[in-house]
Amino acid sequence: MTLQKRSVSARIAGAASRGFVNIVLALVAVFWLVPTLGLLLTSFRSGADNASSGWWTVLTKPAELTLQNYANLLQNPTITGSFWNTIVIAVPATILVVLIGALAAYAFAWLHFPGRDWLFIAVIVLLAVPVQVALIPLARLFGSLGIFGSVLGVVLFHTAFGLPFAIFLLRNFFTQVPDELLEAARIDGAPEWVIFGRIMLPLALPAIASLAIFQFLWTWNDMLVALIFTNSESQPLTVAIQSQLRQFGANIDVLSAGAFLSMIVPLIVFFAFQRYFVNAMLAGSQK
Repeated sequence: MTLQKRSVSARIAGAASRGFVNIVLALVAVFWLVPTLGLLLTSFRSGADNASSGWWTVLTKPAELTLQNYANLLQNPTITGSFWNTIVIAVPATILVVLIGALAAYAFAWLHFPGRDWLFIAVIVLLAVPVQVALIPLARLFGSLGIFGSVLGVVLFHTAFGLPFAIFLLRNFFTQVPDELLEAARIDGAPEWVIFGRIMLPLALPAIASLAIFQFLWTWNDMLVALIFTNSESQPLTVAIQSQLRQFGANIDVLSAGAFLSMIVPLIVFFAFQRYFVNAMLAGSQK
């Protein structure tokens, strides 16, 4: 009887502790989302309302909400053009990094060639090179090649700086695949490209999805490289929104609506690949 009472009390204590933890986590999530919620509500208020009161007044005055900010933004040719420029920059930079990084990672993991280890050490060293160091040399190089200020130059820049991390990440994932699986495929006469395409890539899909998310988000949200290597015709959304600032005002109605416009595509990409991203994290924790 005593044991039963203890077990009941232990269950009650466990439920209470879990409830307390859930409450704390819910409060942390609410406080974490308050700035985002404020920015969202601000994007649906006019410039005059934002200048006269805070965003929280919408909770008692829902009539202040309007879609005019987004309508004005989407009618702005600079914003719409820069939105497509961002897609044209981010998508190829992500695909090239994933494709080239996967091929190089497979070579470093399973192919034997002279200087392989030294080349991989060089790749690791490149991870520590800051972006700022390469801005001036690459600007001169792109200028001599005639691609400075173009979308191609920005794509090449993001691809070059994304490859070291991609090779390092995928190479470590490829090395965890049992070598018996590859040897069995080679005995059956499968060439390396078949092993890579039909065995390695499906097994590495969680890691590739995680890499694609990181690379896409980094490229999509970049402003430093785009600010230097693009012009008015090739600028992405981050630069275009910054250029819409009024001379003597914060222009919060434009900034808030533009910020949420720039968040839509990254959110879609993240939630589309979320399952693979979680699987990659769980696989990494288990290994």
